Amino acid sequence: MSTNQQPLDPKDENQATDTSEQLESNEPQGAEGADHDLAALLEAAQAQVAQYHDELLRAKAEVENIRRRAQDDVAKARKFGTESFAESLVPVKDSLEAALALPDQTPDAWRAGVEATLKQLVSAFERNLMKDVAPAPGDKFDPNVHQAISSIPSDFPEGSIVQTLQKGYTISDRVLRPALVTVSSGK
Repeated sequence: MSTNQQPLDPKDENQATDTSEQLESNEPQGAEGADHDLAALLEAAQAQVAQYHDELLRAKAEVENIRRRAQDDVAKARKFGTESFAESLVPVKDSLEAALALPDQTPDAWRAGVEATLKQLVSAFERNLMKDVAPAPGDKFDPNVHQAISSIPSDFPEGSIVQTLQKGYTISDRVLRPALVTVSSGK
């Protein structure tokens, strides 16, 4: 390069350009730099794996806790599920025992006591969503809530109930006991 500081001609192809800045930024890294970068990447990946492993263990523990709590809830529901119903029946039992404890009762007093006790029982059934299934003669036979004991000829159409032999019961629309019925086989 010339020592005199003349402006460079952009058309001149033989000009030397200063590449010192390029050399600083494009220097190939030595083995030490590459090893250092790989070690840092490995360390970061291992830290990420450790974090994921910790999160996995925490999630597994939470799932196990939820499963155990659900099992406890089911066990408690089985154990104490009838508690409300039993509480409703205690006054009925008390009334029956009181009726039996009175030695000299008139038939009218006895009947009044039995009717009052029946009202308590019906109230207990209603509080616990227990309903009678008592089909009337002529109602259509429903195998979901009725159990046919026999089929007899009658004036009712075929498949109709002729007589209810025993009431059935449901609890919250689930059949506890089907009603026992006789069914018409037609004329």
